[in-house]
Amino acid sequence: MDWLRDHPEVRTIRVAAADLNGVARGKRVPARFAGKLLTEGTKFPYSVLNMDIWGEDIEDSPLVFKSGDPDGVLMPTERGFMPMPWLNAPTGLLPLWMFHPDGRPYDGDPRQALARVAERYAKAGLTPVVATELEFFLIDDSGKHLQVPPSPRSGKRRTGAETLSLRALDAFDKFFTDLYDACEAMDIPADTAISEAAPGQFEINLVHQPDLLKAADDAWLFKLLVKGLARQYGFAGSFMAKPYELFNGNGMHVHFSVLDREGANIFDDGTDAGSDILRHAVAGCLAAMPGSTLLFAPHENSYDRLVPNAHAPTGIGWAYENRTSAIRIPASAPAARRIEHRTPGGDVNPYLTIAAILGAALNGIEDRAPCPAPITGNAYTQGLAQLPASWGEAIDCFAASAEIKRIFPVHLIDNLVMTKRQELRYMAELSDEETVELYLDTV
Repeated sequence: MDWLRDHPEVRTIRVAAADLNGVARGKRVPARFAGKLLTEGTKFPYSVLNMDIWGEDIEDSPLVFKSGDPDGVLMPTERGFMPMPWLNAPTGLLPLWMFHPDGRPYDGDPRQALARVAERYAKAGLTPVVATELEFFLIDDSGKHLQVPPSPRSGKRRTGAETLSLRALDAFDKFFTDLYDACEAMDIPADTAISEAAPGQFEINLVHQPDLLKAADDAWLFKLLVKGLARQYGFAGSFMAKPYELFNGNGMHVHFSVLDREGANIFDDGTDAGSDILRHAVAGCLAAMPGSTLLFAPHENSYDRLVPNAHAPTGIGWAYENRTSAIRIPASAPAARRIEHRTPGGDVNPYLTIAAILGAALNGIEDRAPCPAPITGNAYTQGLAQLPASWGEAIDCFAASAEIKRIFPVHLIDNLVMTKRQELRYMAELSDEETVELYLDTV
């Protein structure tokens, strides 16, 4: 309530929760009801968190006609009220998550699924520390073909990749200045920005958090912010996995370490190799990777990114300081030893993705799972077991995965499988142009 009290000019509030696709579903509420929202929340049908990518009900879902489409209760998350800097009028945002009317967490809510994973770590006396790296494109979609927007400074379009180019960053300096200011206002810990390996592509890292829920909140809110702010500038900010056929796609790499009760990093044994526990965590991630692929590549377009020699992994393997592998152990001081999971695309739901990665790592730690040897050299040429190569295959792997069943509640698994199978059927009717139009702003 503090932020809203300090901003009496705010007249409206958006309340929003993430559905299974990570799409914000919510309402517009007059600010005078702020106190009631904090104490009583609001109601959505349970089915609203289980919509397809078009915002349509899932056919034959037990949440809709069979049960009468009942309501769940949406309560504020720990974030409280915050600004929405991409809107012209002063407006507050209140992030929500879903519960049953009797106060039990709703198993179909992706944020509640991540909270379950956080509780598993807490019971084990462990604290994960998580950071995300989010890649996105700035795109002029006003014409028939997508292209890099003209620089607000020079009016020119730069068509090269300009990897780590200051010129590319400077071309959009005002946008990035506004973006960082907005991140500060929203308590999103934005760190370094770079230009990436495709035209108009950038990456911003978010600072490590010793709180799984905040790390996922930060990533989800950051995506909303980039997409909204870009439209103020007249172009799209897109986390779509592969908007351009001829260029690399967007990833959301996840870095994590784990602390014990004394605050020591359990992946650190004083050597560059890291501890046995690190390798157990890697083994857990590798074992869960076929079943998790649907969460790392949740849309039809996602599989255009997961191709050889495109800076996105295709094989199930790990390595030290090797960006061709799905799991990378970055070079660092031993105390900062961590795992980087490079499989997720920019189009993911951050709550489900972080839950899948951290849940799989904990599976491996609990099982003391043996880890295969790390690879060296180009992962694309190692003859590794491969990730599911298609959306349909990934859906089937997710539905059958024993590792996934250890991480997520059955209700969420069933809901997501129904959602993705419905999307798979209807996406077959869309042209390439319609697919881009659907995903460009939505994911």
